[in-house]
Amino acid sequence: MSDSVKILAIESSCDETAASVVENGRKVLSNIIYSQIDLHTIYGGVVPEIASRAHIDKINPVIRAALNEAGVARDEIDAIAVTYGPGLVGSLLVGVSAAKAMAFALNKPLVGVNHIAGHISANYIEYEELEPPFGCLVVSGGHTHLVNVADYGRYEIIGRTRDDAAGEAFDKVARAIGLGYPGGPKIEKISHEGDASAISFPRGKIDEHPYDFSFSGLKSAVLNYLNGCRMKGEEIVEANVAASFQESVVDTLCTHARMAIREYGFKKFALAGGVSSNQTFRKAAEKMCEEEGVSFYCPSPIMCTDNAAMIGAAGYYEYMAGVRSGPDLNAVPNLQLG
Repeated sequence: MSDSVKILAIESSCDETAASVVENGRKVLSNIIYSQIDLHTIYGGVVPEIASRAHIDKINPVIRAALNEAGVARDEIDAIAVTYGPGLVGSLLVGVSAAKAMAFALNKPLVGVNHIAGHISANYIEYEELEPPFGCLVVSGGHTHLVNVADYGRYEIIGRTRDDAAGEAFDKVARAIGLGYPGGPKIEKISHEGDASAISFPRGKIDEHPYDFSFSGLKSAVLNYLNGCRMKGEEIVEANVAASFQESVVDTLCTHARMAIREYGFKKFALAGGVSSNQTFRKAAEKMCEEEGVSFYCPSPIMCTDNAAMIGAAGYYEYMAGVRSGPDLNAVPNLQLG
C-alpha cells in the first residue's frame, strides 16, 4: 500500500448531494456539494420524495466533478466511503447504490460511514494536530449528541436529544415567527437586532438524565408566547423572540458541554454539525472552553453543514482499521453512533 490513501466519499443523507476525494483522512482534494435548498424552500422544509429524485439526477455528475477537481482517475482511488445512515431512507439509498455500483465496477473496497461520525471527523480536516480523545457536541437539523470521542471510530454517547434536535427547533420556531426556511441562518441573522433577555424561555432539562437534551418544551413555549400575544393584541417583536429563543438553545448546549468537560476531564472539546455554523453558539462555546481551560475546535461553516469531505475523513480511519462493507450494505435511516 502506498503512503497516500485516497478515498472517494459520497454523502446523500438529506438534501445535499455531495462527493469528495480525501487523501490520508486530512487533505481535501475536492469537495463538491449540490444543495437542494431552493427546491424545498417553497414547502418550508425538506420533502423526502423530492430530495430522492434530485439525488438521482445529480449523484453521477457530482461524483464526476469531485474526481475531475481532484485530478484523480477512478482507478487511482483506494476505497469508496459512503454515508449509509442515519438520514432519509430514500436519499441514503441513492448514495449507497452509487457507491456499491462503483465499488463493484472498479473492484475497490467499500466502507459504510455513520453520518454523525462524519460530522465529528470534519474537525480532523480543519485541525491537523487534533487526535482523540476529546469531547464533541454534534448539533444539526436531525441530531443533538454529546459524545466522548475515545479514539478514531470509537464513540460513547454521553447525552442525546429526547425529542426535537436543536436544528429542528430552529426551523420550527422560524416558521412560527414567519421567517421561512431554512430557519437556523434566518433566526441567527434577525437575532442580532433583538434583545436576548427580552423574553424568559425555559431551558430543557431531564432530571434523571442530566446530559440529555429536550427542545420540544422550548419550542412549545415559543409557540405559546406567540399565540398569547396574538390573542391579547400585543406587539410581537420578532427579533426579540428569535434572540431569546436562540439564547435558550445556546445556554442549554453550553451548560451540558461544561458539565461533561468537568466530569470526563476533557482537555479538548469540539463542535460539529450544521448548527455549529451559528456564530453566537460558536462564540459562547469558545468562551466556555476558555473558562474551563480546554482547547476548542470547530470546523469552518462549510464543513459544519453536510458535505462528503467529512465522510472521507471518517471513512479513511475506518478503512485503515480494516472496516469493509459488503454488497449487502443497505441504508439504515435510524443508524446509531457507537
